[in-house]
Amino acid sequence: MKTLIIAEAGVNHNGNFEIAKQLIDEAVKAGADIVKFQTCKAENVISRYADKAEYQKVTTGEADSQLEMVRKLMLTYEQYGQLKEYCDEKGIEFLSTAFDLPSVDYLHSIGMKRWKIPSGEITNLPLLIKIAQLNEPIIMSTGMSELSEVTDAVKTLILNGATDITLLHCTTEYPAPYEDVNLKAMETMRDAFDMPVGYSDHTKGLEIPVAAVARGACVIEKHFTLSREMEGPDHAASIEPEELKQMVDMIRHVEVSIGDGVKKVSASEAKNQDIARKSIIAKTAIKAGDVFTEENITTKRPGNGINPMRWFDLLGKTAKHDYEEDYIIEKDELDER
Repeated sequence: MKTLIIAEAGVNHNGNFEIAKQLIDEAVKAGADIVKFQTCKAENVISRYADKAEYQKVTTGEADSQLEMVRKLMLTYEQYGQLKEYCDEKGIEFLSTAFDLPSVDYLHSIGMKRWKIPSGEITNLPLLIKIAQLNEPIIMSTGMSELSEVTDAVKTLILNGATDITLLHCTTEYPAPYEDVNLKAMETMRDAFDMPVGYSDHTKGLEIPVAAVARGACVIEKHFTLSREMEGPDHAASIEPEELKQMVDMIRHVEVSIGDGVKKVSASEAKNQDIARKSIIAKTAIKAGDVFTEENITTKRPGNGINPMRWFDLLGKTAKHDYEEDYIIEKDELDER
């Protein structure tokens, strides 16, 4: 099964439309399936009294409030519509997280057919209901949540019409410490809800999302930026375009490596069996009529003679042929052809 890879541009365009288009271009080059942004009217989402997160203070300073910071990072509704058109032209799916009800209406009006509910909105009942009533695919992140809170959100979505839900495990810290990742929680949700699961990654490296795929993630989301040196809240915890491509390639390699679980000889390795395995070989010169003993036979490569697992079947038999030292013992010594 192919992993859906979401290149999370988020607000890493810094409110600049041309940078947003460049992020789309880089997501396409990397081979991502989806490029995702964030859409809202800042005043609908953030109180003027809301404080910044600690990581936002580190990356953007404390001069602006959270509301002022987000206002500067948002594009206009019209620009999100243009980005949707640009994605259509480039052959990559456009997705944007709606943080308020008017943004849901707008994104629905431009034909967005998949919905991402971020971790911070998992307890936002009006938003959950509105998105669920669209009865379109939903991907919901579950950072900062107890299993009981995920249960409540899932019930709300289902009761209001959602039928296609994927849950993403997530650690909502930027960057997320490795010891807090807890990938097994992704599997816990899969078992608890019998739903597809994935992973939204905020760690610094590439190995954790790749590991998540190996553990069954069907969706991977990762923040990316044109440069970690850019100003803004999320750049420092994002990967750069070449790293995004590396991650996509790694995930695709892991996907094909998982296989069907049947232990068998693969097509590529079958040709190496005779080279790497051993046969029963004449340890010393043997004459026809001699008895095969542990003193005159041994095991060596190649493996196209008698399988050494038949060692005790050969011992004590009388040789039918003459053998020089290092010659392969013929299979007909076991009355086999």
